[in-house]
Amino acid sequence: MRIPVLRKNVIFTPDSSRVVARYFMNGEQRTQEIVSRIMTLDELQVIYTLEQTLREFARRHRNISRIFFKHCENIRGIIEGMKIDYDALSEERKMLIGSYFTMEYAIESAAFFNPSIVEDFDQSNLEKGEKRVIISFRATGEGHISSIVFRRGVLDINNNLQLMKMGYYIDKAEIVHRAMHNKNLFAMKLAEMHTPDKYSAEILNDLPEQFGYHTLKNAINKALEVKPISPKKSSALEEIIWLADSFYDIQFKHDSDITERVIFPISDSESRGIEDARFVRFIDDDKSEKIMGTYTAFNGHTTLPKLISTEDFYSFSVMPLRGEGAQNKNLAIFPRKIKGKYAMLSRIDGVNNYLMYSDRPTEWSNPICIQKPRYPWEFTQIGNCGSPLWTEEGWLVITHGVGAMRRYCLGASLFDLDDPSKEIGRLAEPLLSPREEEREGYVPNVVYSCGSIIHNNSLILPYAVSDYSSRYSVVDMTELLEALKKSK
Repeated sequence: MRIPVLRKNVIFTPDSSRVVARYFMNGEQRTQEIVSRIMTLDELQVIYTLEQTLREFARRHRNISRIFFKHCENIRGIIEGMKIDYDALSEERKMLIGSYFTMEYAIESAAFFNPSIVEDFDQSNLEKGEKRVIISFRATGEGHISSIVFRRGVLDINNNLQLMKMGYYIDKAEIVHRAMHNKNLFAMKLAEMHTPDKYSAEILNDLPEQFGYHTLKNAINKALEVKPISPKKSSALEEIIWLADSFYDIQFKHDSDITERVIFPISDSESRGIEDARFVRFIDDDKSEKIMGTYTAFNGHTTLPKLISTEDFYSFSVMPLRGEGAQNKNLAIFPRKIKGKYAMLSRIDGVNNYLMYSDRPTEWSNPICIQKPRYPWEFTQIGNCGSPLWTEEGWLVITHGVGAMRRYCLGASLFDLDDPSKEIGRLAEPLLSPREEEREGYVPNVVYSCGSIIHNNSLILPYAVSDYSSRYSVVDMTELLEALKKSK
């Protein structure tokens, strides 16, 4: 007998009006041609053309002129290479040039799915039984490029969700810091990526034990100057800088609402998307708290698991995960340490659920298989649907199972608190399956989640509908835990 699941009538759908101003450059030759044409305009023509552009787009973006200046600065080297005195250009001409290298991108025009929910840090001014929450989504636009966006709301005593009003503008984060790198750890990650040792050693040998991004970039540029250069070496050097680009801190402006903040692909490692962020409120042994999460960076060819963390949803630190267990997709960190160690779920082979422990949240090795497909609805694969949830009865893990016709359903399992490699129970039937009205979408016949919470003795389970939209459902925890304990 299945556990009763109450689907709430809140539906999150894609909104094509949500746009960001994105840098766009279509090759050096065409850039030179565009700049040459703009340089034929006199100042009055420049001002007139710029005013037309601002009239059309200034109301759609916060401080669009700053964006134009930044995008003009991106091609400064090309402009100066054309024997043009960049500093002598008027402010209006720089803005106009920048506008030709800017495009609007609708961040969620194609899909709004794979949600994850966490408790907000701020729980003030609420009535009894209420909880303020932040929900993250995978927003997907043209070319199926994915980013992370947020919504804030309040769950009431009846588990109804009151969403806060959305902000009007969309702001991308700015990189504020490139991380320092430890040479040995950096070399180990390159080895995991199968970058040939002879090329990585050539670059790393002359670097200090701790080095910065620009130091590495200079070393690579120097190596690229030595001609001829083989395709294998060129590819290896690209991989080295690709890895370095994957470490960064980002910052949003404090006058932005959380609904206006989008974590858009920044590094080359995620140029084709940031996929399936699994956020959780992590409580350390010293009782300090922060939001931690994992996501999959995708560049069109290779996936790279990453760790993201924040204490305020304004500043985020991002770094790649390493180790034999940090492979494939589907990593989810536990909300607290177990016996002094970080713990992580993963699906390194694409089929089974694994457990790992570590002294550091970025290094994961020695994965232990703790679950394999058992029931027909999960025969293809089983994986987590977000971080485990602590209960007095054990760690509650919402799982996804893939069965016939690639149908995705959600299940539930219970694991021992002290030793989560021990499965206490697992539902024989899906907890949530796609209903008839939920079967149509970008990927049909799918329900999927990246994280849930417990509120008012209820499981609050947001989920994606066929990789297109999102909803949330509510499950009574007493009934769920009783069924899981009986299932063993």
